[in-house]
Amino acid sequence: MPSYNKVLLMGNLTRDPELKYTQGGMAICEFGIAINSSYTRKSGEKVEEVFFFDCQAWGKRGEVIAEYFKKGKPIFIEGTLRQERWEDASGTKKSRIKVNVDQFQFVGGKRDDESFGGPPARETQPDVVNDDIAF
Repeated sequence: MPSYNKVLLMGNLTRDPELKYTQGGMAICEFGIAINSSYTRKSGEKVEEVFFFDCQAWGKRGEVIAEYFKKGKPIFIEGTLRQERWEDASGTKKSRIKVNVDQFQFVGGKRDDESFGGPPARETQPDVVNDDIAF
């Protein structure tokens, strides 16, 4: 049976990225994003919801995110969903879904405005950012 696992999300970071390294020296950046959604019910009532997602970026990609992003800054990510499973101390089985970031893009703000969270205009943007996502 064929399978496909791909997710595209754009939202704001809910916390500053946390950068860690494995014993082998591989960087892992963990962060959360919030995505706003709204719709109107048949009654005319407008409903706004916020969805929260935990994300993980590995290697150089994770290091760049940790360096240039902070809480509240927008980000566009492309990745895959990964399920983590474990048992807690009482033996209860637990699981959660995380987004494994394959690519990302800076969004919002001007390129010459360093406060938006992206690299300064005088520097070249890292090659981990993929600009050929079609819309």
